[in-house]
Amino acid sequence: MQKTILITGSTDGIGLETAKLLAAAGHNVLLHGRNPDKLAKAAKALSALTKGGSVETYQADLSRMADVEALAEAVTRQHARLDVLINNAGVYRTPEPVTADGLDIRFAVNTIAPCLLTRRLLPLMQASGRVINLSSAAQAPVDPQALAGKTALSDGAAYAQSKLALTMWSRSLGLQLKGQGPVVVSVNPGSMLGSKMVKEAFGVAGGDLAIGADILRRAALDTEFAAASGLYFDNDSGRFADPHPDALDPRKSGEIVDLVDLIISKLTQEQEQDR
Repeated sequence: MQKTILITGSTDGIGLETAKLLAAAGHNVLLHGRNPDKLAKAAKALSALTKGGSVETYQADLSRMADVEALAEAVTRQHARLDVLINNAGVYRTPEPVTADGLDIRFAVNTIAPCLLTRRLLPLMQASGRVINLSSAAQAPVDPQALAGKTALSDGAAYAQSKLALTMWSRSLGLQLKGQGPVVVSVNPGSMLGSKMVKEAFGVAGGDLAIGADILRRAALDTEFAAASGLYFDNDSGRFADPHPDALDPRKSGEIVDLVDLIISKLTQEQEQDR
């Protein structure tokens, strides 16, 4: 069955490789990127692979929540139904660590943006749909002050905390929607794969991106994920596993999930006031 699939951060790395697999399988692929030239190049590459599906491009800077809102609105204008959302875009190191909204860019792109985009696109998704959020083996206890943009962190700490925050939020929403809405699952696609982010952050070539692309394809389409809402898949071990213990602690997880939702609410109110 042909599906309509949005992949954020799909102009290079794991996102692009996943998009290629899905386009070659005949699905309608919605590419997202920040750079228009890279988007056009990715779309050209996918168009040569498509087998009955289509390729669309959407430009947005996910460090800006106004752009996230605009992305959701654009997808909603073009589609009455979205089958799969893969929140793949991520940031580790950047010369500008604070966003226009006053957030650490790692929390903005890796946590707040996918949570906001998911919230906005849920009305397009049926119970058979899937939301796949990119987690990581790097997960660390979340500092609420850092999440709120009030405390600066090192690149590694901000990244690891942002990934745990997203994993917590995914688990919460997944359990809430279980049996009623789309499957929501967090996935560690594999440690130290050869993405641009890994190369820039660690100065190493990294492993085969196909490892990450294949697990995202499986998460999007295969029956093994059909009842996985709220779960975490660790591709390093090749199985569903427990995330960081904080994600399983109702008090700690609840505090972070509530804060993420509060940040989204405040940003939304500010944007409405600016209109």
